[in-house]
Amino acid sequence: MPSPSRRLQTKPVITCLKTFLISYSLIFWFTGVILLAVGVSGKVSLAYLSLASEEGTNAPYVLIGTGAIIVIFGLFGCFATCRASPWMLKLYAMFLTLVFLAELVAGISGFIFRHEIKATLGSAYREAVRNYNTTDSRSTAVDTIQKTLHCCGVNNYTDWIGTLYFNEKGFPTSCCKDVANCSAETLMIPDKAKAIVNIEGCFLKVTNAMESNLGIIAGISFGIAFFQLIGIFLACCLSRYITNNQYEMV
Repeated sequence: MPSPSRRLQTKPVITCLKTFLISYSLIFWFTGVILLAVGVSGKVSLAYLSLASEEGTNAPYVLIGTGAIIVIFGLFGCFATCRASPWMLKLYAMFLTLVFLAELVAGISGFIFRHEIKATLGSAYREAVRNYNTTDSRSTAVDTIQKTLHCCGVNNYTDWIGTLYFNEKGFPTSCCKDVANCSAETLMIPDKAKAIVNIEGCFLKVTNAMESNLGIIAGISFGIAFFQLIGIFLACCLSRYITNNQYEMV
């Protein structure tokens, strides 16, 4: 058993570690609540995801699952810290390690396979333009992208010419620079429509936006991933201090 004087010296260190770890766990728990709320509300931008895959709409469920797991383990971390249980703290550290590795692998994979992602997006966008009908999720995604980025088609506005939708109704109104100035008759005639629609394609704008923000996204992703290292360090240190000094909360 440690001497009373040693326990008096150790107690402030353990108290400090517990305070930091509880604070960390609360922040970790709060990020889980945010993910859970976003997933439940469904306020997620699925435009690009729904183009790449019909299962893109599962994104809210992924957020709900991830958020729920983080909320549970965030609370577990607070409980383990308050109980000053070494094995609970080690289990918490193991979970944080798994989260760290998963985020690290996801970030690196996204960077390595960015060209494949761009190719998949381009192929999916061409397919969405060919099968555009204004009603399904992919068509809605196309309209969202064209309105937001002020573009039309994949490479340029002529990509719409020859599609089934164009043969029936002309260019979609989401291509228009100003919807109020777009008449249905003009949209049916490419030479006249050129003056009232955006002629630049969407694919280049999307990829340029992705690449320009790649550094910021990578920095944030790795920053979040390495944030887990703080929790791992605190949990391991507290567990070791408690074990070595046989300290118990009273």
